Amino acid sequence: MNNIKVYDHKNVENKIYQYWIDKNYFSSYPDNRKPYTIIMPPPNITGILHMGHILNNTIQDILIRYARMKGYNACWIPGTDHASIATEAKIVSYLKKKCLYKEKIGRQEFLKIACKWKNKYEKIIINQIKKIGCSCDWNRKKFTMDSIMNESVTKIFVKLYKEGKIYRDYSIVNWDPYAKTTVSNEEIIYKKYNGKLFYIQYKIEGENNFLTVATTRPETILADTAICINPKDKRYFHLKNKRVIIPLCSRSIPIIEDDYVDMNFGTGCLKITPAHDKNDKLIADRHNLSVINIFDDRAIINKNGLIFYGKERFKARKEIIEFLKNKKRLVKIDNYIYNIGISERTKYIIEPKLSIQWFVNMKDLIIPTINFINNKKINFYPKKIKTKFNHWLYNIHDWNISRQLWWGHRLPVYYYNNEDFVVSETIEGALKEARIKSDNNFLSYKDLRQENDVLDTWFSSWLWPISVFDGIRFPNNNEIKYYYPTQNLVTAPDILFFWVTRMIMSGYYLMGTPPFKNIYFTGVVKDKKNIKMSKSLGNSPNPIDLIDKYGADAVRVGILLSANAGNDLIFDENICLKGRNLANKIWNAFILINTLKSVNFLKANISAELAIKWFDNKINKFLYKIEFSIKKYRFSESFMMIYKLFWHDFCSLYLELIKSNSKILNKKIINKTIFFFKKIIKLFHPYMPFITEKIWQNFKSKKNENDLIITNLPKKYLFNNKLIKKFKKSITFISRIRNLRIHNNISNNKKIKLLILSENKTKLFYSLILKLGNISSLHVFKKKPKKKYYSLIFETKEYFIPKLLNSNYLEQKIKNKIFIKKMFLKKIKNKINNKKFLEHASLDIVKKEKQKELDCIKNIFILKKKINEFSIMPNE
Repeated sequence: MNNIKVYDHKNVENKIYQYWIDKNYFSSYPDNRKPYTIIMPPPNITGILHMGHILNNTIQDILIRYARMKGYNACWIPGTDHASIATEAKIVSYLKKKCLYKEKIGRQEFLKIACKWKNKYEKIIINQIKKIGCSCDWNRKKFTMDSIMNESVTKIFVKLYKEGKIYRDYSIVNWDPYAKTTVSNEEIIYKKYNGKLFYIQYKIEGENNFLTVATTRPETILADTAICINPKDKRYFHLKNKRVIIPLCSRSIPIIEDDYVDMNFGTGCLKITPAHDKNDKLIADRHNLSVINIFDDRAIINKNGLIFYGKERFKARKEIIEFLKNKKRLVKIDNYIYNIGISERTKYIIEPKLSIQWFVNMKDLIIPTINFINNKKINFYPKKIKTKFNHWLYNIHDWNISRQLWWGHRLPVYYYNNEDFVVSETIEGALKEARIKSDNNFLSYKDLRQENDVLDTWFSSWLWPISVFDGIRFPNNNEIKYYYPTQNLVTAPDILFFWVTRMIMSGYYLMGTPPFKNIYFTGVVKDKKNIKMSKSLGNSPNPIDLIDKYGADAVRVGILLSANAGNDLIFDENICLKGRNLANKIWNAFILINTLKSVNFLKANISAELAIKWFDNKINKFLYKIEFSIKKYRFSESFMMIYKLFWHDFCSLYLELIKSNSKILNKKIINKTIFFFKKIIKLFHPYMPFITEKIWQNFKSKKNENDLIITNLPKKYLFNNKLIKKFKKSITFISRIRNLRIHNNISNNKKIKLLILSENKTKLFYSLILKLGNISSLHVFKKKPKKKYYSLIFETKEYFIPKLLNSNYLEQKIKNKIFIKKMFLKKIKNKINNKKFLEHASLDIVKKEKQKELDCIKNIFILKKKINEFSIMPNE
């Protein structure tokens, strides 16, 4: 080992990681040990990871390494997610740059390109995860669209359909015009929009009178199929059973009555467009209204839009308003603030669209989930998340699981005879069912057409804790019985509804028990502008760049120091410097300890023996506190305990107390020092795995020991808390002595005497005070000494230090203060003696200035007295 003072992570990390892999330390197989299982939230294959992923995976690695060192059979399963909408949008954008379009190249060619994309970015992501030091079982790596996953997803879809829990319906859905697919409610961001409320006249059929209707969406007028009023609204009793003419065409629509209408909104009249509004569709169903769709999949006006055909929806809005103005049918325009839904993935404004889609009946799945949650079968960290979770459960809607995409699990639905269909795990099974259902044995594979839609990404992800163990295809296999349920899920709060709740539901539905015992929600990682770091915004540093610059251990420490018990955190790259400084401090401590030389016959000094007793008790006390913090998922807190134990207690105190000028120590002291340092290294390992493993492997005393990654954590023993408190008091007292030295310009290298005024023996450690306070001798007096001393009061006792030969410095220091005070006094006197000041200033101001004069004279008197007596007594 070279005694290099700066730790070089670049020469360590890759070698150590490969060493762990070669030794098969990350792998797990069912055995007699108790399992400790974590499933990684699979990152999307849309590009590189951001700092949120680094935080999440660092915490998972801490948990899995801690469990491994506790003797558990630790199994951490990594994987990646195909992320249908996000990945397809990325690929479509990539193809456009090459002047290629998915519709032109066709489905099969598009999927080939998508697979190449997946292979490229999965490799990048896996490399990032490895670089940060994650000890995943790479033999178990999964992808949400691999063959086993696909079979599992298909099997569950068919099962749910056969049980009546999946159905097909013609319904209003959230449509993303850019991605040209539906999205779930949870994938929409709602934002305040400063819009307009348009008041438009509809001519009453057969009359010269008009009915004014207020709307935020004039572009949908040509899709109107009724005007609705509240039956209790007296203003419109006379309009019952009448009709109006749509102002953009000559089509007549009925005036209907429904309690849904808010009489206080607008004019109290509501235009009904069933194809483009969820609530309008419900009213239309109650009143048997027709449905007219005026948008295509890109939210462009279709042929039902007449002269506005081919116009983009918002451009059409402007042209329709101009048209209504010219026809004098626009009464007024008011400013109006309302919410608009934006696709989380593409950032396009969502368009409500009437479409045939596939849904999961969530109410059938939710009841057992609620019962288990209420019985506290799952622990939430932080606990406040449970409130959000329960709110979503009790307000759940059916899950739209079909997506109009090509990248994803294709629905196992097969059509024949136009719109007739069967649901089957295989095309062979589909043909058999279709022949029975159609009573046509001459049907062939050519007569079957598989559904073009793919399943929502989360339909594969919600099965993740079960499918990674192949528990859906083979429900009673050894692995699912051994590893399920898992111990912990570490995830971000923004996928609570997308993923976490659905995994819990699938766990109860398929296994009868939740998929994990504890859920820890990390905070959201934000940049300096308090904006969430994400791939799409490009505001996250590349973790690989940070690792190359600072080292994986330093980046892990940096993200941990930023995080605090599940709260959102602002990440600043500079905090990685603290991690790097800590790594260097650990490395230098290791070098120092390795340079210590031992002699058997050399007697240990009293301060060293005291240090050993104290630190032995201190570290045992911390073991209890650290374990408690980790159990409560307070990772930053537990890390800071180890940090302070090492930096302040071990380096600043313990090593100072045992060291000698010659670096030659009693063998017992060196052995104890190495013993303590190795304990600290063990505690640091889950947080800083690379440097700790490197140091562990370089210890001279290491012969038949295990590698650190599989070494047991330090055992907890009883500790003497009284000794720890007594030691702490002594250290506090020493800091007072040091402050007194600073105040009186006494060098720390200068040995001084210490006198104690006490009738009883002090409870402080004399040897400790002599060593760290650089005290030459210590004397106890029952009476106050007659000579002049510097003094300090600590607790109930008074302590004295004899004055040293630095009176010239102190005298000059006081004289300088007197000079400044005299200059200030002269300035005040000039002001008070100024006639103009006395004429114009108020009595109150004059009084304050005269008080300043008196205070200044008093201060000068006190300072002069100090010079005469030369007694500075800074009682602390």
